[in-house]
Amino acid sequence: MIRKGFSISLLLIAMLVLAGCGETTTSRAGSGAMMGAATGAAFGSLSGNAGRGAAIGAGAGLLGGYLFDQHRRGNID
Repeated sequence: MIRKGFSISLLLIAMLVLAGCGETTTSRAGSGAMMGAATGAAFGSLSGNAGRGAAIGAGAGLLGGYLFDQHRRGNID
């Protein structure tokens, strides 16, 4: 259990470090989707369904990356 907790902590730290990566809408949305999929798979594996967790995480990350990009461009307040 300690290894899983450490792995999740390491994944979350990496996600925070990489959160600002990308200069274009596509790259920000793509990096958000990849980070979301990885995080979703990690949390989904704890509940026994890594595939569903990855799919949900990818969708949330894609939307989050797109919204972050639009906010950085000034299109969203």
